[in-house]
Amino acid sequence: MIKYLIILAIVIDIYTLVDCAITPQEKVRRFPKWAWLLIIILTGIFGDIAWFIAGRPRKPGQNRGGKGRIIPPDDNPDFLRKL
Repeated sequence: MIKYLIILAIVIDIYTLVDCAITPQEKVRRFPKWAWLLIIILTGIFGDIAWFIAGRPRKPGQNRGGKGRIIPPDDNPDFLRKL
């Protein structure tokens, strides 16, 4: 059982390293990419969890407010059609 948990932790660590390495620098949140790679390598599973929570880029449309992005009237196609 312990052997499988260790293998799972290694697989997750490798996946996280590759995910961080292929993410463009401008999309990485909180720290520079090199810092995230060090955190992932040096802290093991805790670095992996931190990357997925705080470092990985958000998916499009995944806002914290829940309302989405506010579009000004001159950029809103629905508003412009009504004129």
